[in-house]
Amino acid sequence: MAHRSRLAGFIIDCQDTDSDTAAAFWSAALGLPSRPAETDADGAQYAELLGAPGGLHVEVQRVGHPSRVHLDIEADDIDAEADRLEALGARRIGLVKRWWVMEAPTGHRFCVVRMRHPDQGQPANAWE
Repeated sequence: MAHRSRLAGFIIDCQDTDSDTAAAFWSAALGLPSRPAETDADGAQYAELLGAPGGLHVEVQRVGHPSRVHLDIEADDIDAEADRLEALGARRIGLVKRWWVMEAPTGHRFCVVRMRHPDQGQPANAWE
């Protein structure tokens, strides 16, 4: 199915660490100001780092699994993008809230999320 996708940014997963505390370190380390953490309806906690190069979205997230950094690919059709990535060798781990958690053939986890601002940032790749 025809759709568009592109790299959205990076998520810094911090195991059992308050997002504002973790964001203070990453803000200083990367030279990017942070926005105070927000907690969503499911209790997930996110703090955004602002002004990343190339308009990339960088976020610090409190998680229950081991700390890691993962990337997000944003698409205007997340199911079509997950299908395309499966054809390349990735596998779906599961649908979480509104996005697909996937695993690359190399074992790296990443997410396919809904495109936030389709007309902003770098042009998206068009796939048939």
